[in-house]
Amino acid sequence: MQTLFRLTIVLLVSFSFAVSVTAADILIADFEGGVYASGWKVEGTAFGNAPAHGTLKGQMKVTGFLGNGLVNSFSGGDGSTGKLTSPNFKIERPFISFLIGGGGHKGLAINLIVEGKTARTATGSNIVPGGNENLSWFDWNVTEFQGKEGHVEIIDEIGGSWGHINVDHLVQTDHPKMPVEKRIDFVAVKEFLHLPVTMNAPTTWIRVEVDGIWQQEFECSLTVDGTPDFYADLQIGQWKEKKVTLIAEKVPRESQGLDLLRQDDKRTQEETVYTEPLRPQFHFTARTGWINDPNGLLHYDGVWHLFFQHNPYGTHWGNMTWGHATSSDLLHWTEHPAAIHPDQLGTIFSGSGVVDWNNSSGFQKGNAKPLVLIYSASGGNARFGAKMTQCLVYSTDAGKTFQKWEHNPVLPHIVGGNRDPKVIRHEPSKQWIMALYMEKENYALFASKDLKQWEKLGDINDLGCTECPDFFPLPVDGNAADMKWVFWGADGKYLLGSFDGKEWKRDKETRTTPLTNKYGGNDYAAMTFSDAPDGRRIQLSWMQGGHYPGMPFNQQYTVPRELTLRTTPQGVRLFTEPVRELELLHGELKEFRNLVVTPQKETLIAFEETIFDAEMVLDVAKADKLAIDVVGQRIEYKVADQQISLEGIDAPLPLQDGKLKLRIVVDRTSIELFAQNGEVQIAKCFVPKSNVTYKGITVSGEVVVEYAKFWKMNSVWKIDKTVK
Repeated sequence: MQTLFRLTIVLLVSFSFAVSVTAADILIADFEGGVYASGWKVEGTAFGNAPAHGTLKGQMKVTGFLGNGLVNSFSGGDGSTGKLTSPNFKIERPFISFLIGGGGHKGLAINLIVEGKTARTATGSNIVPGGNENLSWFDWNVTEFQGKEGHVEIIDEIGGSWGHINVDHLVQTDHPKMPVEKRIDFVAVKEFLHLPVTMNAPTTWIRVEVDGIWQQEFECSLTVDGTPDFYADLQIGQWKEKKVTLIAEKVPRESQGLDLLRQDDKRTQEETVYTEPLRPQFHFTARTGWINDPNGLLHYDGVWHLFFQHNPYGTHWGNMTWGHATSSDLLHWTEHPAAIHPDQLGTIFSGSGVVDWNNSSGFQKGNAKPLVLIYSASGGNARFGAKMTQCLVYSTDAGKTFQKWEHNPVLPHIVGGNRDPKVIRHEPSKQWIMALYMEKENYALFASKDLKQWEKLGDINDLGCTECPDFFPLPVDGNAADMKWVFWGADGKYLLGSFDGKEWKRDKETRTTPLTNKYGGNDYAAMTFSDAPDGRRIQLSWMQGGHYPGMPFNQQYTVPRELTLRTTPQGVRLFTEPVRELELLHGELKEFRNLVVTPQKETLIAFEETIFDAEMVLDVAKADKLAIDVVGQRIEYKVADQQISLEGIDAPLPLQDGKLKLRIVVDRTSIELFAQNGEVQIAKCFVPKSNVTYKGITVSGEVVVEYAKFWKMNSVWKIDKTVK
């Protein structure tokens, strides 16, 4: 049963002037037109020829503006520059207020010009990687200029990261509009505090104190008014019978969000979660909020542990914590409260996890072996700083609870944006090895005996991509006597080589050019599980960039994939296939054999399911090209070019005896293509068309479908989650 309670709200704001709320605001500009209003002067290229209508190409999602238009100097990217100047206006109110976001560097500003001089100035808040594109209110007190004329100029004189500024809704007003700090006090009596979230509401930092002592802080799109889009869970059970204080740093003055807080012993949305219309049915998604990189993947005592980059309090990137979920079969996941929260060392960026079988760390207290998670702290009192460090948390109860090591960080900042530690056990040398991204396209290896003290072994340069390394051995063609080491980067480029615990040596064939077998438009920051049984190398990847309008969750992961090394005519290559456990979800099978397709007429393979797993073998020896249409997504193969594509994403793919073997895995909002037994794989997200009924798969070209098998896929969200 939910407990509703009264909260004391204190507005911490002072005024040195009388405030009138009777007169209407005077609009200076709202940037809603198809062109800039009469009298506005545009110089340079940064501001385009008209107001922007939201997010521009290559930009993170812009939120917090009013209506449909705003000033956005990202036109042409961060490198463009320019100036936007208003006509003169009479200053008639004590305040000029506006919405502002973007970069906070010198050379970006909105200025009030009075009598030829800059009387007031303001800029955005972002100066380092991270942050968001949210606009928030800013006030100028212009009482001393009332009765005079002035104008506004918005300037963008710089390039580089966060080299742009966003502005909207300039008004003259009698009362300020900037957010204020609000504070609430209550006694914790339940397990969870439900926080109301509106996806496009302004974000605010919320600090949690217990008996006056700082515990954690996070960013939340707290509901301003009306009905929340969803409720997020803050676990408070560990503070029962204690005084808890929530301090919201900046919330709109009219915000009613704090009035909607409630305590409960259950998590939110129990009746509706996982039933949403765009919820993937067998791909991992968080209950609510944003996810990106999979982290800390490990297997212990029959349980798969998935940790993940998570914003529990919004559907946008930011506020990075490590979410936590467990599974017995890699398919049915139970989500637990967050494992790692931001602290004074920063928000929690990506990393890895291991089982410390020999207790080299000294963390073991009982029979359970320590589970140790190694992550990057972003720096700067839970705000995005430039000095990332590497830290540890550990569990002594098989992953039920986690504790941060009191002497963090274990590896201080070295260079650039060094981050994303991937740690593995190298048993021959009796030590732990860390692969760490450094800067540009360069990485490094470190070694440790106890997971606490690390020394550098050497560099791995020019991988062709940045961040999120993985490092692991694999047998070639299943031969344990022929092992190669794989070094992997975030976008799927990889190197092959050897490693003896001290020195990494690149194989000759990848010495100058990295390899890839991943071509997905929505496939990034993949990581493999530590300690997987039977020597398997199981991988999960973030389906970056998917779109789920109106949903309380954002982003999903690929199906779990198994990696192998195999000899091909081109040399040893990495192959990727769905794990065999996926077959546990197979339902009704429909099978077709020896279908002859002619160039004159496409052939419909009748299968009305839109969530399925398919296998196809096609003889294309006589074809010039073929096309397969699957739930509105088009797969093409060009025989002469030996090239396969999914919705314009191209990959080289030789035929095998004139035949093409495909595995196509389709969920509610995604399609994953595995070709020639995983020699190439492409992952893509899409939003299904609600007004289209699909009758099956269509094939066109001069081909023979030797066989096609379609299994209806059962949902992992059914009430009975038992796997037989």
